Amino acid sequence: MAFIRKKRREQQLQLYSKERFSLLLLNLEEYYFEQHTANHIQNKGDQNERKIRGSLKICSKSVIFEPDAISQPIIKIPLRDCIKIGKHGENGSNRHFAKAKSGEISLIFSQVYFIKEHNIVAPYKIERGKMEYVFELDVSGKVEDVVETLLQLHRASCLDKLGDQTAMITAILQSRLARTSFDKNRFQSVSEKLHMECKAEMVTPLVTNPGHVCITDTNLYFQPLNGYPKPVVQITLQDVRRIYKRRHGLMPLGLEVFCTEDDLCSDIYLKFYEPQDRDDLYFYIATYLDYNKKLNFHEHHAAERTAESYTLQWQRGHLSNYQYLLHLNNLADRSCNDLSQYPVFPWVIGDYCSAALDLSNPGTFRDLSRPVGALNKERLERLLTRYQEMPEPKFMYGSHYSSPGYVLFYLVRIAPEYMLCLQNGRFDNADRMFNSIAETWKNCLDGATDFKELIPEFYGDDVSFLVNSLKLDLGKRQGGQMVDDVELPPWARIFHPLTYEGGVDLNSIEDPDEKVAMLTQILEFGQTPKQLFVTPHPRRITPKFKNFSHTCSHNAPVADSPVSPGEESFEDLTEESKSLAWNNITKLQLHEQYKIHKEAVTGIAVSCNGSSVFTTSQDSTLKMFSKESKMLQRSISFSNMALSSCLLLPGDATVVSSSWDNNVYFYSIAFARRQDTLMGHDDAVSKICWHDNRLYSASWDSTVKVWSGAAAEVTCTRRQRFDVLAELEHDVSVDTISLNAASTLLVSGTKEGTVNIWDLTTATVLHQIPCHSGTVCDTAFSPDSRHVLSTGEDGCLNVIDVQTGMLISSMTSDEPQRCFIWDGNSVLSGSQSGELLVWDLLGGKISERIQGHTGAVTCIWMNEQCSSIITGGEDRQIMFWKLQY
Repeated sequence: MAFIRKKRREQQLQLYSKERFSLLLLNLEEYYFEQHTANHIQNKGDQNERKIRGSLKICSKSVIFEPDAISQPIIKIPLRDCIKIGKHGENGSNRHFAKAKSGEISLIFSQVYFIKEHNIVAPYKIERGKMEYVFELDVSGKVEDVVETLLQLHRASCLDKLGDQTAMITAILQSRLARTSFDKNRFQSVSEKLHMECKAEMVTPLVTNPGHVCITDTNLYFQPLNGYPKPVVQITLQDVRRIYKRRHGLMPLGLEVFCTEDDLCSDIYLKFYEPQDRDDLYFYIATYLDYNKKLNFHEHHAAERTAESYTLQWQRGHLSNYQYLLHLNNLADRSCNDLSQYPVFPWVIGDYCSAALDLSNPGTFRDLSRPVGALNKERLERLLTRYQEMPEPKFMYGSHYSSPGYVLFYLVRIAPEYMLCLQNGRFDNADRMFNSIAETWKNCLDGATDFKELIPEFYGDDVSFLVNSLKLDLGKRQGGQMVDDVELPPWARIFHPLTYEGGVDLNSIEDPDEKVAMLTQILEFGQTPKQLFVTPHPRRITPKFKNFSHTCSHNAPVADSPVSPGEESFEDLTEESKSLAWNNITKLQLHEQYKIHKEAVTGIAVSCNGSSVFTTSQDSTLKMFSKESKMLQRSISFSNMALSSCLLLPGDATVVSSSWDNNVYFYSIAFARRQDTLMGHDDAVSKICWHDNRLYSASWDSTVKVWSGAAAEVTCTRRQRFDVLAELEHDVSVDTISLNAASTLLVSGTKEGTVNIWDLTTATVLHQIPCHSGTVCDTAFSPDSRHVLSTGEDGCLNVIDVQTGMLISSMTSDEPQRCFIWDGNSVLSGSQSGELLVWDLLGGKISERIQGHTGAVTCIWMNEQCSSIITGGEDRQIMFWKLQY
C-alpha cells in the first residue's frame, strides 16, 4: 500500500536516472554534501594502471565512489577507518610528483565496502587491511578544498563521543547552509513574490536531506544542498489538498504536504530546525488554501479534521474500516515517510492453521480490545510479574508494536536497500526473516519480546511484498531451505499445489509407486488452467447506445424508422459518416500530388475549411499550400535546421512548428511573420500537440513538457509568456507523443522502444511498456481512449490496454510503419517503402496494400469526418487521397 506506492515512485525516478547511488547507501543520520566527477586509479604507478570513470561523493561520515560502469561495484570508505587523507604523493620523495599530478587525492584506510556490483542488490562485501586508493578529480583546482573538507569530517568521525561527532557534523552542515541560499532562478515565473525562505531537511524513509525551503505566492520549493535527487522540488500551492504538522523525533518540527485527498503518501515531508519556521510555513499555506476555498476554487482541507469527525463518518458507513484506520494513523502523526512512525494496522485474524476460515466463529478473530502483548494469558502474567519486580521507571513491554526494523521485516522483499541501510549492509538472519504468516503470528502471540502489529500493505490489493520477485539471496534457514516467498496460511491457498502447472516435477520422483500415486492424484483431483494473463484483465468495451434507426439497413425506408430524420443528432450523423468511411478505407484512391519541399515532409496541418494546407520538412521550411488554387502561397524558414512537426491553433490564425534546433516557433498567418519562439528544450523537439490552451512538446532531451499558453494571445503583437506546468521525464529520447480526446492522458514513444502512458492530471506515469525492439515511430489513442496503438522500427503494430497496461495484440509487417491513423478497429499506416497499408486488427491481417510514395510515408493527416486524407513522404511530395464509396 503506502510503502509500495512510495517505492514505485522512487523506481520511476531511478528509471529516469542512471545513478545507482542513493541516500540509502549512507549511514543513519549521515548527510551527503557534494560530488565531483573523477577517476579511480587502480594499480597506481604500475604497468597495469587502470582508470575507472565515475563520481566521488563526499558525505559526512564516508567517501563514496560510484563508477559509471554498472559492472563495477560502488565503493564506500568510512572516514573513521581512514588512516591518512591528502594529495597523492605530497609526502616524501614524491613531493615534486604531487605538483604535477595535483588533481589526485589519496586515501589510506583499513576497511572498505563494495556495493551493488553488476547493479545487484545484495549484502555489502567488506575488505579489511591497510590499503590506499587514489582518485583523480576532473577539476584539479578542487583538490585543496576537497581534502580540507575530508580532513575536517575525518576529525569529526574520530571523536570519542557520539554526541561530539554529531555536534561537529551539525556545525559543518549549518555552516554550508548559511553560505548558500535558494536559487531564485528556479522560480517557475519571474513574477512570483517571495514570502519566506528558511533551512530545512526533506524527510524520506531512513533518510533526511538538508537544503533550503522557499514559499512564494504560488509555489512551495525545496532545493537540496547537494542537488540530489534533482535540483529542486516544486509543489504548486493550488494543487495542495491537505497539510499536517508533524512530530519528528518527538519534536514539533515536521510538516507534511499532500496533493491528494485520500492517499497516505504525501508529496513532501519537511523537517525544520526551528518550530517557528514550521509554524510560519504552515500559516502561509493554510492562508492560501482558505482564501482559495472562499473563492470556490477547490475544497481544500487545510484545517486538520478531528478523530471524532472521522468516527462519525465511519459509523454512518461513509468510510470503510480501512479508510478509517488510515485517517486515524494520519491524525496520530504516522507517515510512510517516517519508518519510526509508520502506519499501524492490527492483526485481525487469529486462525492461521485451518484449511478454511469460519467467519461465523468468533474464535477465528483476534480480540481487538487488547494489545498483542495481552492476547496470551500466560505470557501476560509473566510480563506483569516482571513489571512488579522492576525498579523505576517501570515498563510492561521491552519492544514496541511498530519500529523501522519491524516495518522492513515485512517489506524486505520489495525494499531490500532499506534493510541494508538499517542493518549496516546486512540482511537479518535467515531464520529471523519474515518467512511465514503463521510463524509470525505465533511468535507475536507467544514470543517473549515480539509484540508487533501489521502494516497497511496486508490490507491493500498489492501482494508484491510477499513475493521475492527480485530473486534476492536472503539466506538459508537451519532446515536447509532458502528464504524465498512468504508462506501463506492454508486458507489462503485456492487449490491444492498439485493442481497447478509446475507444482510438482514428476521426472524427479524415482520411486515408481510414488510417481504413479502422484499422477493419479493429479488426474483425479482436478487441474487449474494454465495462467494466460499476468496483469488484470481489461474490461469489456460496451458500445454507446444508438438510435434504433442505426440498427436498420441503410436501404430501409424512412417510414419504417421510429425516429424521424430530423430528430437524429448531428453527432450521430458524424459518427455514421466516420463509420462508413472506415468501412471503405480499402477503397482509397490517389486524387492529387505535389512536390513542394526539397527534403522529406515531416508534418501536416489543415485549416478548418480545408482550403489551406501547412507542411513542415527536413529542409527547415514551413510551407502554406492552397488547395483551391493548387499553388504554393508561402514558404517560411525559422532556422537552418529541420522542422519536425506542425499544428494549427484553434481559430486557424497561428501555425506552430517544432524544430531540431530545440525550439518551437509560432507563425502568425494574418501578419505573415514569426510571432514567437519558445526555447523549450536542450535537444531537438520531435513532436508537439495542442489542447485547451496547453502545448505539449516532446524532445530528444528525454522529456515531454506541458506549457500553458492562450491561443488568442499568440496572435497579438506582444510576446507570449509560457510557463512549464509539468515535465514528464524519460530515460532516453522521446520521438513521438499523442493525446487522448479529453487531453487527460498522454502516450509517448521512446528511442529504445518503450511506450509510456501518462496521467496528465497528476503528471505521473501509469504504465511503461517495453514493446518494441527499436525506436517507436508513432503512437495514438483509440477514439474511446481505452487502447493505445504504437508502431515501431521493428515493423510491429502493438495494441495496449490503457487501464491495465497489458499488451493485448501485436501484428508484424516486414518493414517499419512510420505513421498511422486508426478508429480503434482498423488502421491505415504509412510504410517505409511508401505503401499505405490497411490493417484489420480484429481479424489480425493486412486487408489492403495501396501504392503511394516512392520513399517512406513520413506523416499522415485525416479530417474529422474521415473523408479526406493527406500524406507526406521522403519523396518530398504531399498526396491528396479520396474514398470511393
